[in-house]
Amino acid sequence: MEEEEEREFASPPCSLAQVNPAYAGSLDLRAWRKAERERIIAARMALLAADRAERDARISEQLESLIGDPSGLVVSAYWPFRAEQDLRPLLSRLAERGARTALPVVVAKGQPLEFRAWKSGDPVERGVWNIPVPAAGAELVVPDITIAPVVGFDPACFRLGYGGGFFDRTLAALLPHKPRLFGVGYALQAIPTIHPQGYDIPMDAVVTEEGVQWR
Repeated sequence: MEEEEEREFASPPCSLAQVNPAYAGSLDLRAWRKAERERIIAARMALLAADRAERDARISEQLESLIGDPSGLVVSAYWPFRAEQDLRPLLSRLAERGARTALPVVVAKGQPLEFRAWKSGDPVERGVWNIPVPAAGAELVVPDITIAPVVGFDPACFRLGYGGGFFDRTLAALLPHKPRLFGVGYALQAIPTIHPQGYDIPMDAVVTEEGVQWR
């Protein structure tokens, strides 16, 4: 989970969600992304819990198929927040099949995330924004596969996050040993473009309840 962070853009404001990508230079990008986050999160949270659970199950099945044999792999996901897809049952199944599972932890604003080993039943503590994270002292790991929630996503598999930049900083810090990157979201979270910037890093694929979109 990320927080909104100040970024400066020297362009006049525009709030058109469906603006032609060719006109991205005229956007107040920070304002546009903020509005899109609010719109998409509201739509996601409006889904009934039973509906989300069914969609999450389909997403998890597809992810498990994409991962294949997880034995010996370090797989990182996340603790769900604000009606994000709940992949904790998937992490439990992967651990039973020999994977080492992990969760990301915010260390400090402006810093990459760290990944702490965690499986169902391990102790957690309250992290930033009160999201549970593996308790201090959990082993630090480097993921082979990173599964990240998206607020929005576009056809090129660029991810609209929460605005803090944690995910992109983390991926840059992991280079050149970049993990396989899977974004997850509901089909309703698709947008024509996030107007990607130089700091945005695309996912290898985005998985929704309707299928897998490859970069």
